[in-house]
Amino acid sequence: MAKPFIRFPTRAFLAYARLRRGMTLGVRAAVFDPAGRVLLVRHGYVPGWYLPGGGVEPGETMRASLERELAEEAGIALTAPPALFGLYWNRHASRRDHVALYLCRGWRQAAPPPRNLEIVDSGFFPPDALPGDATAATRRRLAEIAGEADPSETW
Repeated sequence: MAKPFIRFPTRAFLAYARLRRGMTLGVRAAVFDPAGRVLLVRHGYVPGWYLPGGGVEPGETMRASLERELAEEAGIALTAPPALFGLYWNRHASRRDHVALYLCRGWRQAAPPPRNLEIVDSGFFPPDALPGDATAATRRRLAEIAGEADPSETW
């Protein structure tokens, strides 16, 4: 059995490491309709069009986070399991931020797409005719999905 004085420094170090080096995790979805168009959302607090998604909350699985974000941002409910496409380091957010990108082809519109302070617009767009202000990361991910670009490790 470990001695208490040995366990305490180990626990203290692990607690410090979590606070000092805590990693953040997010999810994004490439939701495609039957015509092959992809869902994008426009936020009220940053410019551009993005793939829907957001942060994974403590105690939440990545799939639960993905489902919550799709419901909140687009009124979408998944009807088939999403496929994990890739994991990315998002160095623009922080040195410890990572994003999981899922492909979603089985879904239904469970509620009207919301319009609020967070989501000011959403819509489906052909991947070869995205809005002019679709973000560079959104364009890169869609090129990777289409096989037009090698998969990256960074967002």
